[in-house]
Amino acid sequence: MPIAEIFLSAFVKLLFEKMTSFASSKLPTFEGIGAQFTNWTNMLSQIEALLIDAEEKQMTDRAVNLWLDDLQDLAYDLDDVVDEFATEALRQSLKAKPHQASSSKVWNPILNFKPGDVWFNFKMRSKIEEITTRLRTSFEQCSKLNLVKIVGTTTPTKTWQRPESTSLLKEPRVYGREKDQRKIIQLLVGGGESSRNKVDVIPIVGMGGIGKTTLAQMVYNDETVKKHFDLKAWVCVSDEFDIMKITKAIYDSVTSQTCSFNNLDQAQVQLKQALAGKKFLIVLDDVWNKKYNDWNDLSSPFNDGAQGSKVVVTTRSRDIARMMATVELHDVEILSDEDCWSLFAQHAFENRSIDANPNLVSIGKKIVEKCKGLPLAAKTLSGLLRCKERDEEWVDVLCSKIWELSHEESDILPALRLSYHHLPSHLKQCFAYCSIIPNDYEFEEEEIVLLWMAEGFILQKGEKQMEEPQFPIINLIEE
Repeated sequence: MPIAEIFLSAFVKLLFEKMTSFASSKLPTFEGIGAQFTNWTNMLSQIEALLIDAEEKQMTDRAVNLWLDDLQDLAYDLDDVVDEFATEALRQSLKAKPHQASSSKVWNPILNFKPGDVWFNFKMRSKIEEITTRLRTSFEQCSKLNLVKIVGTTTPTKTWQRPESTSLLKEPRVYGREKDQRKIIQLLVGGGESSRNKVDVIPIVGMGGIGKTTLAQMVYNDETVKKHFDLKAWVCVSDEFDIMKITKAIYDSVTSQTCSFNNLDQAQVQLKQALAGKKFLIVLDDVWNKKYNDWNDLSSPFNDGAQGSKVVVTTRSRDIARMMATVELHDVEILSDEDCWSLFAQHAFENRSIDANPNLVSIGKKIVEKCKGLPLAAKTLSGLLRCKERDEEWVDVLCSKIWELSHEESDILPALRLSYHHLPSHLKQCFAYCSIIPNDYEFEEEEIVLLWMAEGFILQKGEKQMEEPQFPIINLIEE
């Protein structure tokens, strides 16, 4: 799926802001254009409500895919028209300023009139008519595609959902995480009684597919950890932060019984009684919710636990980690080349001898280089190759792009796409812009931010300059 298609909704939002800003300026030369922009905005707003559903259905519906392609071209052309008007508005505002050099001359707007102004309006009238016709046609096609309006959310109707994780460690051996494991275990079992907090929250942070869940499983099943806590619970939170559902899941896990209440207050009271006076360990895997009040409500039953109780949270978001943390964040890094190869070989060569297949080993190590230390990538590709015997089959995988694998073959793109959908809309286009940068091209953060600014992707708010280090998007890319 072309990456340009998945940020179309974000691009439309930016168009809204541009047109709204321009329409509010009172420029007599462009009389009537404000009303035209309002008309365009109204049609786009109705189309936008369908985009979330359309971006999901495009993978299986060719008609929707073609409609999105046309809409994408239209959006770019519309953006060009808006930019032309903005540029002309700036030109006219500069031309309209009286000359400062001589105070003896009286500035006469008639004398400053240029035939170019008339020509610009004539030229733009045909472009406006064309955009209006194309936008109306696109809007009329919506009704034929059976798209569902989804308003007020950036989370799509899911065609893919991450399988629910469990506390059981699936890997026969985990590579490259020994140091991480020792550090987390030390936080769990060491010094809890002297902590300022009755319940410490330990965040494990990293990108999708980096191995956060695997690390949490390692410490959860460690014998020292098992002996240290009276009660343990593992809950896969994922995209939906349902306080009632999570509360009941924790209760079921720590008591090995089923919570009998469907009322949140009664369920939390029941959980509070189960945790009272006990030293517990709770793992909340894959947390996405950024609302502090939701976290505060969920964690209220934890306060009756014994001193030294712990909550381990895995998340891709540093903001979420900071919101919940009582100790320093633990960042999970990519694997070394050696560890990544060991993980790859563990799956790809499980049913064959490495020594007997030197050609496959040579090709496999080149494949591992493309994984860039990402465990999920190594595991996905090794799983594809474990049943392939011929050298050319391995070369095919080496030469193909990992992103071209179908959802049935790979969890990589869906896993990372979930991160994309949780970006604020104004950042989605910045992210997608990076797709035009050649593979392995090295660039500085300041360089890419300046390119974003030049494209108009970053909107200045207040008096803070976009070049300042404190500007939010600069902080984001540094993280």
